[in-house]
Amino acid sequence: MFDNQSESTLFQPLVLRNGQSVPNRIAKAAMEENLADRQHLPVAALQGLYRQWGAGGAGMLITGNVMVAADAVTGPGGVVLDAGQPLQPFRDWAAAGKAQGARMWMQINHPGRQVFVATNPEAIAPSAVPVAIEGYGRLFAQPRAMTEADIQRVIGQFAETAALAEQTGFDGVEIHAAHGYLLSQFLSPLSNRREDQWGGSLENRARLLIAIVRAVRARVQSGFGVAVKLNSADFQKGGFDAADAVAVVRMLNAEAVDFVEISGGSYESPAMHGRPRQESKRASTRAREAYFLDFARDIVAVAEMPVMVTGGIRRRAAAEDALAPEDGRDGVAMVGIAQALAYAPDLPNRWRVGDASVAVPVVQWKRRALAGVATIALTKLQLRRMGAGKAPNPTAWPPLVLLRDQLRTRRRNRAYRRWLSQRGAR
Repeated sequence: MFDNQSESTLFQPLVLRNGQSVPNRIAKAAMEENLADRQHLPVAALQGLYRQWGAGGAGMLITGNVMVAADAVTGPGGVVLDAGQPLQPFRDWAAAGKAQGARMWMQINHPGRQVFVATNPEAIAPSAVPVAIEGYGRLFAQPRAMTEADIQRVIGQFAETAALAEQTGFDGVEIHAAHGYLLSQFLSPLSNRREDQWGGSLENRARLLIAIVRAVRARVQSGFGVAVKLNSADFQKGGFDAADAVAVVRMLNAEAVDFVEISGGSYESPAMHGRPRQESKRASTRAREAYFLDFARDIVAVAEMPVMVTGGIRRRAAAEDALAPEDGRDGVAMVGIAQALAYAPDLPNRWRVGDASVAVPVVQWKRRALAGVATIALTKLQLRRMGAGKAPNPTAWPPLVLLRDQLRTRRRNRAYRRWLSQRGAR
């Protein structure tokens, strides 16, 4: 079992399984920025954003979704990295984040069925099971069940993107197997109803994740990092649960995985944007911080690699609590901070001199799904402002921000479809 440290280690280095050293135990966790240009490249806005975060004191910066397949994106304005993309913008992006000594890791992902029909009406998934969100299901593409050829293609796409990430100066990749995206869909019995070697038992449902980890590791050098982001649970009845997460981490122990990040939820049950509806038996009383910490401590008990937890941490005291043992259980090795860094990009530096906190606006509307979308729109506004060299604006009016975000998304959807059509015609 990994030797976790006490609360005093928040600003001490963390050595990963492959020997890579991270300057401290604070990671900027992934957020979906949607700041790529019309060719889906990480140009000035993203470079400026990560330069700010790199100067803000986090030891590791994990990018938002970088898509491994050009025809499968979580939204317009997302970054795509494959053999058809020029590499210099990615070199510049990595250099911007690493300029002040932070490690820069790329989160790589395939959305599977979680594709908006306005972005692309075609989607693939383990089984032909659509996204089911009351009142909003029609917004998502109806997926088709993947063939064996589709599965092998996706394995190759993850491996290729990882190899290109290493080539352009990133320190590692995080394979996204959480939040209801493709690999999470394979893990969940709700969305994976296959009867072949890729479905049924948990071992079969985890087969694609393990195959991708091995394919990625085969394409990169030993010093290049490979991590997995995993749900603690789907927070849906009959879905991937906490016991499944423990079992998958036991499988990953045998692979060359440098750390595991624990999160939770999906588009259908967005626990990653707020406290899960299904609480842990040992529910935390830490004022809605560290949503998944109780689950993560159970993972730490079986993990042979460092474990990182993400979800709601805003105060140094909460971060130190997550690192410290409690009730006979070890703490995690690293904490991931996402939305708080959209409002205070230098929060880790503030923590060096005190227990600074930051207020993160959360929209509280009766329609929970719409409120979640508005909260995300507010966060994306801050990222756009920082990418343009401006300060965050936490007092922005949610209805107007959401409207503008929807109009912007509509325009970018049209641009994405043109880009994809032109790319396919080459």
